[in-house]
Amino acid sequence: MNSTPNNERRATASARPDASPRSPGLTFLARFRKRRLVAVFTILLLLIAWQIAVSAGTFASYVLPGPLTVLRQFPQLIAHGFARQSLGTDIVVSVFRVAVGFAGAVLIGVPIGLLMGRVELLFDAIDPLLQFGRPIPPLAYIPLLIVWFGIGELPKILLILVGTLPVIIINTILGVRTTPPQRIRVAQCLGATPFQIFSYVIFPSALPAIFTAMKVGIGFAWTYLVAAELVAADSGLGWLVWQAGQQIQVTIIMQGIIIIGLLGYGMELCIRALERTVVRGGG
Repeated sequence: MNSTPNNERRATASARPDASPRSPGLTFLARFRKRRLVAVFTILLLLIAWQIAVSAGTFASYVLPGPLTVLRQFPQLIAHGFARQSLGTDIVVSVFRVAVGFAGAVLIGVPIGLLMGRVELLFDAIDPLLQFGRPIPPLAYIPLLIVWFGIGELPKILLILVGTLPVIIINTILGVRTTPPQRIRVAQCLGATPFQIFSYVIFPSALPAIFTAMKVGIGFAWTYLVAAELVAADSGLGWLVWQAGQQIQVTIIMQGIIIIGLLGYGMELCIRALERTVVRGGG
C-alpha cells in the first residue's frame, strides 16, 4: 500500500522538463562548445608564451616579432599590401589556385579510387605509378611544368592537382576495401545488381574515408601551392611570404603564414560541414 505514493512521486519527477534527457542536438552543441573552448585556451597559451619569450629578450625583435607586433601591423598590410601588390589580390589568387587544383584532384581521384578498389586489374596497373610518384617532392615537378605549360596559372594548378591526387586515390581505395562484407552479401541475397551494390552499399561505406582524404588533401594542396608560388609566380600568399623573406620582413612573413593557416583551416571546416551533411545526414 505504501508503494503507491512512491510510484506517483517517481512518475511526477520523471515528467518534469528538467528531468528529461538532453536531445542529441544539444549534446553535440555542448561538446562542440567545449572543444572550441579548449582550442581557444590552447591558442591563448601559445600566444602568451610567444609574447613572454620575445619580451624577455630570448629572441631579437627582427628575428621573431611578438604576436602583438604582428597583430598591430595587420591593418597596414591590409590597407597597403606588400611589394606593390594588394593583400586582397594575393588571397583571391591563392584561394582560386587551391580551389581549382583541389577540386580537380577530388573529381579525378575519387572515381579512380573507387574503380581501383573494386577492379583488381586496374589496381595492379595504376598502383605502381601511384607509389612511384608519392615520394617525389613538389619542387621537382615545377621545372617540367614550366617547360611544358609556361609560367601562367596552369602549371600551379596542375602541381596542386598532381600533389593532392595520391592522397585522394589511396584513401578512397581504403574506403572501398573496408566495406563490411556482410553488407554486400545481404544486398546480393536481396537480388541487388552489381551496379546497385556499388551505388547503395560500397560508395556510401567509402564516404567517410573519402572525406578524410579531402581533409588531409586540402593541407597538401596549400603546401604545393606555396611551393609553386615560391618559384614561378608574381602574386599569391606564397609569393608574398617569399618576397618578404627576400627583404627580411619577418613580421610580414608571420602575417602571411597566419593567413595561409586560417584559410586552410577554414576550407577544412567547410569540408567537415559537408561531411556532417552527407555522411551523417544522409545515413
